[in-house]
Amino acid sequence: MSEVKQEVIFRRSKRVTLRPVLEQDVPLLLKWINDPEVSKYLKVHLPMMEADENEWFTSMHKRKPRDMVVAIVVDDKPIGTMGLHGIDHRQGHATTGALIGEKDCWDKGYGSEAKMLLLEFAFNVLNLRKVYSNVIAFNERSHAYSLKCGYKEEGRLKDHHYAQGKYWDQIWLSVYRNDWELLWETFRKEHEGFLMV
Repeated sequence: MSEVKQEVIFRRSKRVTLRPVLEQDVPLLLKWINDPEVSKYLKVHLPMMEADENEWFTSMHKRKPRDMVVAIVVDDKPIGTMGLHGIDHRQGHATTGALIGEKDCWDKGYGSEAKMLLLEFAFNVLNLRKVYSNVIAFNERSHAYSLKCGYKEEGRLKDHHYAQGKYWDQIWLSVYRNDWELLWETFRKEHEGFLMV
């Protein structure tokens, strides 16, 4: 992968860069989405073909301004994606979704760092008041990093998602701007000198 160029950086912290998804990322997306260890945390269950990923990539611009997806980059290497979906300016909310496809990058705090950057954009640029996330109950990693970013559980859909031979609850979480701002002050100080927002 080529080095992250300054002109495509969307947001940056100490260790994480968010940038637009590029056409050169499509083979990685295809690899991640078809890896059972990764996809078990998603709502994808059928194998994805290269044509599917290419179609998704080429149609992204049509989904603006309601959806946006960025690549999560660490040490000039894409490790996953994160997005804001169903952006509703009238009601002031959206839903986040994330995929960390590089398994050697799990449990290192990259998801939390990326989420804080994305929430900065959601609250301080888009002027949203509330951001949702939902996780399958067995996805403890995603649940934990959402809580770390200020999300609180709002409810559960009982036995909503079938995976690994059984039904699991789907947990809905949300974070309000006021709650997130307290965490952002600490985050901003920790990343001083690196932060680009």
